[in-house]
Parts: sequence; C-alpha cells; structure tokens
Amino acid sequence: MITLSQRREVGEFRKRYRWMSLFVVLVFTGLVVRIAQVQLFQRDRWSGIAQQNITKTLELPATRGVIRDVEDRIVASNRPSYDVYATPRLLQPEDVERIASLMGLDEDERAALEKRISELPENRRTHQIQLYRDIDRNQLAALETHLAELPALDIITAPLRDYPHGTLGAHLIGYLNEVNEADLRKASDPKAYRPGDRIGRNGLERRYEELLRGSRGFRRVVVDARGKPLRGDRPDSLDVEMLRKPVPGHDIQLTLDMRIMEALDRAFRPHPSGAAVVVDIHTGAVRALYSKPVYDPNEMSSGLSTRRYAELTADPFRPLIDKTIYETYFPGSTFKVITALAALEDAVVDPMQRTECMGFLQIGRQRFRCSKRHEWVDLYDSVVQSCNVYFWELAEQVGLERINRFAEAFGFAERTGIGISSEAEGFLATREWYAEHYGAFRIGYTLNTAIGQGNTRVTVLQLALAYAAIANGGMLYVPQVVQNVRAPDGSLSETFQPRVKRLVGVEPGHLDLIRRSLVDVVEHEDGTAYRARNKGGVRVAGKTGTAQVVSRKSRSEESSSAWYLDRSHGWFAGFAPADDPQVAFAVLVEHGGSGGVSAAPIATYVMQEYLGEPVEAE
Repeated sequence: MITLSQRREVGEFRKRYRWMSLFVVLVFTGLVVRIAQVQLFQRDRWSGIAQQNITKTLELPATRGVIRDVEDRIVASNRPSYDVYATPRLLQPEDVERIASLMGLDEDERAALEKRISELPENRRTHQIQLYRDIDRNQLAALETHLAELPALDIITAPLRDYPHGTLGAHLIGYLNEVNEADLRKASDPKAYRPGDRIGRNGLERRYEELLRGSRGFRRVVVDARGKPLRGDRPDSLDVEMLRKPVPGHDIQLTLDMRIMEALDRAFRPHPSGAAVVVDIHTGAVRALYSKPVYDPNEMSSGLSTRRYAELTADPFRPLIDKTIYETYFPGSTFKVITALAALEDAVVDPMQRTECMGFLQIGRQRFRCSKRHEWVDLYDSVVQSCNVYFWELAEQVGLERINRFAEAFGFAERTGIGISSEAEGFLATREWYAEHYGAFRIGYTLNTAIGQGNTRVTVLQLALAYAAIANGGMLYVPQVVQNVRAPDGSLSETFQPRVKRLVGVEPGHLDLIRRSLVDVVEHEDGTAYRARNKGGVRVAGKTGTAQVVSRKSRSEESSSAWYLDRSHGWFAGFAPADDPQVAFAVLVEHGGSGGVSAAPIATYVMQEYLGEPVEAE
C-alpha cells in the first residue's frame, strides 16, 4: 500500500513539475521577448524617456524680425519679457505656496495656480509649462533671489513685441496675439508653435508671419532627481543634442515714412475721425496710410480685456476698421476730374465753351442745386470753383457708360493689390444695376455719378492712386508698402520693385489742362481751397470734395451726436509740389463738412512739413 501511495505521489509531482516547467518557460520566453522589444525595437523611445529623467530642457525663444520705415526708423521691435516656466513633475507641494507668496498672488490667483497644476495630465507633467508671462520687476527680483530653492522653476528672458509709435500705422503694421487651436492645425510646420506662443494676427505682422517669427532653440542641462543642475561635464553616454541656438526672424523695411504719419496725426487733432494716404507718384510706394481713430497694437498684443474690446467695438468712429483701404465712401467733387477727362478724351465737350450756372439745374420737376451761383464757367473754371451745374450738363452729354469706363481705367471698382489685410473694391453702378435695384434708369443717376455721389464708392487709397496717375502722365501703379526684406545676417533677402498696373490712355494735353485747374483750386482766389494754401511755402494742387452721407436721423435722432454724424464728409485729393509733383495724396475728414475747410488745410500743412520748411499746425 505504501509503495502504491508513493508511486501516485511521484506521478502527481511529475505532472505538476511539467506544468511548472511550462509556466517557467513561458515566463522566461515573455521576458526575453519583452527585453528584445525594449532593447531592439523601442530603444529610441525608452532612451529618450531615460534621458528626460536626467535632463531638463529650457526653450530659447527666437527674436522676431524688426520692422522699419523707409528712413530706418523702428516701427515694430522687441523688448525683454520675463516669463516663468515650471516642470510640474519636479514641483513639491510647498513649492506652489512659495511661488504664490513670492509673486504676491491673492487667494483667487493662488487657487487658480494650484488648480492648473493639479489638473495637468500625466503625460504633460514632465514637460516645461509657462506659468506667467511678462512678470514685473518686483516679481522678477523676488523669484530670482530664491531660484536656487525652487529647482522646478525657470525664468526665461523672451522678446516681447513693442510698437514705439503706438497707434500710428497700426492697421498696416498689425499686432500679435496668442495662437489658438485653429492656428496650430493650419501651421505648415507642426513644431512651429506651441500653446502660449504669439502669432501675427493682422496687417504686415500676419502677412509676413513666416519670415518675421524665426525659429526657437533650446538648452538642456543634466539634473538630479529633484531637478537641480549637476556640475561638471555631461556623461559621454548621453547621446542627445544639448544646445540649439534660436534663429532670429527676417527684418522688413517699409516704404512708409513715419515723419509724414506724425505730421498727419498732428493735423488731424481737431477731428475725431478720418483717413489719409500719401503715395510716391513715380513708383506707387505708399508713404503714409493714416486712419483715425485706431487701436493701440501694444494693447492688442498684450491681451484685451472683455470690457476694453466692448469699448472698441461700440465706438461709433470704428477704430477697428482701416478707413484707408477697407471702408468705402462717396468721393464727392474729387471725382469730377474723371468726368472731365471722359468728356475730353471722347471729344464730347469743347473745354472753352461756357455754361451759365444760375445756382441750380432744373430737369422736369426736379431741381438739382449747386453750392452757389457761378455765372458763366468753362471746364477750367468749373474745376477751380467746383461748379455742379457745369458737370451735370456735361454728364448728360458724356453718359454713365463713358464715366464708368474712365473711372475703371483709373483703378476704381477694383482692388488696388496692396496685399495686406482686407481691401474693399469700391463700386460703380451701371444702367443695368439701376434698372435691377430701382426699377428703371433715370438721367438723375448719371448726374449724381458725375459729381461723385449716387452709388459711386471709392477707398481713400484708390483716390490717391488715381490722382498720382493724373500727376505722372497716366501711369497707374500697384501700391507698394514693403521695400525690402533682410535675412538675420543682414543680407538682402528680397527687394520689391515698382509694379505698373496699367497705362491710362489719356492725351497729355488733357491731363495738363486738369493739372493746371487743380493748381488753381488752391492758388487762385476763386479756388475752393484758396484759404488753405501755403503762403510762400510748398505749392499744392488738388480738388476739394464735400460728399453727402446717408442720413441717420431716422435711427439716431435722440442721440446727441446725430447732428454731427449727418454732416457731409470733407475731401481733398491732389499732388505736390504743384510745379514738380513727387507725391499724391487723398485726405478724408469724416463728417468734416466742406472739404476746403476741413481736409485741404490738413493736406497743405502735411505737404509743407514733408517737402518744405516745417510750420506750426493751426
């Protein structure tokens, strides 16, 4: 019996031994497979994680490219910003309390800091995160004094965008703000941006973002388990890049002249809203793009509060809109030169033939009123004195189609091609458009078009370029705002040459007649801008305009500003010097009333400041 029992036990043991052996073999096989997987197939991944445990990576931000004006004045640069970064894995509970105390955080800010760190996912806790941006000097001093006691903390000096001229040229220059999810998805390089980075959001900052931003670098240091940097050389086995210097962005030089912008800003002080453009008549280079009111790009880049944004959007003078290229206006009498050239080119009118102006024109039962009784005037007189009656009678002979054709040749109703932000096309109404929207075409629509009213709408930039074409003999240019781009080493990366859009087919003699008329608008005692002339200074040629606006009385009659918002816009467009034109301009004073009173003094003052001896603004 004992022998039988022993045999059974031996058999049972052998059976268990086989299962145990099988188990041990499977376990060791699994370990061998896992070791092979880790050592051979996942070596890079685990090596990287191991290196992360003994190194700390500090990002080195790139310096954004500088933007300068045509005379090398800085219009967008960078100032030092001190940003606080932390590695959450290395933060001890007492560290958070220490940081909050040193930075002088209140209870709500302290709670927000603790919540942000505690809610970070595990895969982000080994990465550096930005806690605070652009801390003040007192916070910087307090943190740096105790930095050795806070190994999880780093203070990085980063460049922050700065606009030394404030609001001047803000719509053109643009501003930066924080990237969002859409920006990160659309970025051509997925490593180009990280949450918290700033990106060009408007104007040239947006248009040339890829050139201006540069590329970030990094520096890695070997640390102990608490994150404290170790002294001495790094281990030879640490096969990882320890330093990559950041690459600065490209610099951009503009055609803009901030001296003219400053002069415009002084001249516009009495007026709450308006715009002005100055262009080089020989190249199309834009010397000034001035819009008032406007936001401060420094404020926009640092982050607007909800309250401040509401103030900007509620402002009736629309500071967020660029009035030089985005908004359109009735051009008023500044458009009369187009009507005159259309009549001269198609030989519809004898420029010496005189028309009697009784102060109005009667068509059927409708009476069209002129600004005053001008008696007998020819084409030259009608431009100098801005006689509507002459141009109404001229319009009946010329017709809407001819006027529109010449307006299009001078660049109206099409984008100029300036290539920044959004640009309006303007509008020229046709006979078909009037028939569709008003049921039938009437002669009154042509009469209104001839004097820049009706449904004709232009941008300030379009008008300046059209007058530049008149001044230079008929060459319509594509406006240019960037002169060149320089690489980080200072070498020229790209230079932009003038571009001609078209040669307007107008007889030199006809252009000469119009130019002489524009000179006497300012220089002749009967001219509508005579009081704005520079006595003994720079002679300016141009055309005034007083453009009616759509009445707001039905919507705003209870508003204290309704009387002002229903006033006509004041225009003055022309060129200077009158005897040897170099630049053309268009000045618009919103709700300024008569162009000769509001807009012409601005233009003559700025031309004197730019081309002659400076004078005091009145």
